[in-house]
Amino acid sequence: MRRASQKNHLVTLNEINITPLMDLAFVLLIIFVITRPLLEQSMNLQLPSVGKLNTPQQVKKTDIRTIEVGATGTIRYRGAAATMDQLEIQLVAEHKLNPKIVVNIRADKTAQWDHVAKVLGMCMKNGITQVAPQTANE
Repeated sequence: MRRASQKNHLVTLNEINITPLMDLAFVLLIIFVITRPLLEQSMNLQLPSVGKLNTPQQVKKTDIRTIEVGATGTIRYRGAAATMDQLEIQLVAEHKLNPKIVVNIRADKTAQWDHVAKVLGMCMKNGITQVAPQTANE
């Protein structure tokens, strides 16, 4: 009789209930799906409209870097506020690793040209020649 009870005990050890694991996986999936858009924070900009632009080049998304210039001259790069010096250091380092990067400048239509010109000048000074403005109709 003792052998039968040991055998039943071993059978129950071989069965693992994966329902709680699946529930946890689905909850984590839902959390990541909901928080993903919140991680991509950007400025609320009113981009100027210039009509439909033709873009003949095919650029990989991994090669695109976006700089945002707010109406008051605040600069954001990769979702974080940055000074001009910090921006220059980051872009130069990335340009050395990947010379094919394209810098997109999203500037508020009420932003002063001086702020945008500083970003353009910084790119040109460091050999980053593929710079493109972004407008509302792109």
